[in-house]
Amino acid sequence: MDRRSFLRTSALGGAAATTTALAAPVYAQGNRTLTLVTSVPDGFAIFDDAAQLAADRITAATDGQLTIEKYPAGALVGAFEVFDAVSSGQADIYHSAEYYFLNQHPGFAFFTAVPFGMTGVELLAWYYHQGGMALHHELAGLFNLKPFLCGNTGMQPGGWFNSEITSAEDLQGLRFRMPGQGGQVLGRLGASVQNIPGGEIYQALSSGQIDGAEWIGPFADERMGFQEVTSIYYTSGFHEPGSALALSFNLDVWESFTPAQKTIIESVCESVHSNNLGLSWAENGAALRRLQQEGIQVREFPDDVWDAFGRASVEVREENMGDPIYAEIANSYFESMASTSAWWQIGDGEYIRQRNRVNAA
Repeated sequence: MDRRSFLRTSALGGAAATTTALAAPVYAQGNRTLTLVTSVPDGFAIFDDAAQLAADRITAATDGQLTIEKYPAGALVGAFEVFDAVSSGQADIYHSAEYYFLNQHPGFAFFTAVPFGMTGVELLAWYYHQGGMALHHELAGLFNLKPFLCGNTGMQPGGWFNSEITSAEDLQGLRFRMPGQGGQVLGRLGASVQNIPGGEIYQALSSGQIDGAEWIGPFADERMGFQEVTSIYYTSGFHEPGSALALSFNLDVWESFTPAQKTIIESVCESVHSNNLGLSWAENGAALRRLQQEGIQVREFPDDVWDAFGRASVEVREENMGDPIYAEIANSYFESMASTSAWWQIGDGEYIRQRNRVNAA
């Protein structure tokens, strides 16, 4: 039995095979309006910025042949229901973070972020030049989807806390919002992990439902107002060093597009991916300064906490290696990261060290 057959019959069960066996619908030629469902409310900095930019650019670049009508989380389906809605054909497209869908397959984690994984720039290299996109398409195709990376938040902070984390023991019983493999790591270290949609985090923090939360970065976090309800901000996180967002099409809808329309969509997604990463870099520094001026206490985790994160991250990463497609994605991902980081350390790393030394003189 080959890997694809194994995945269809064991890891995914019968649902994926049934879905992909459905006949593609016939679409009328001419202008079309496509329904895009997202995992965040309208106006959420960085995250919704990417979704809106993609919708606007696809509509403009196709001269209205494909008009994207965007619906925020909760308008048509819930924040974490967008995957199933598009896979089943209830909606045409979703914009989300793929690690929200680890219950569908754990391999989706690599197309957002994994602990101690790639930065945003390293992810660009893997996805576009070292096989990442093909693996993304292969995995999502089993669910009747055609995805593209479409946005990147850059480095995500450790998060907002009501009290300092001075040792790994402080994580015991901590009620903390964190999705993806990062959340699994915290759970392994004794935290009570909550996977709360972005639109509900502020209320959960302000009501005391949770003790802390991570979101995107200073610019987006400031927009969320977390500084109003907590004052301790850990600015470097282990969990998401370069988190990608994705625009994913129902596969039958995708196959109904003309070659020109497909090329436009691919180009738009790639441009939004890099544009969004640049937006994060452009805004986060100034936002952090504003937060500090408001009295936010900036902290970094001690080394022993980082060590605990590291040990648990390896355990979480390895526990799905028995799944063949997960293993293929993971091996490709970490081989690419090792290759690109080796050059970065020699080239960029030394340059930045020298630049900081010279400019400080």
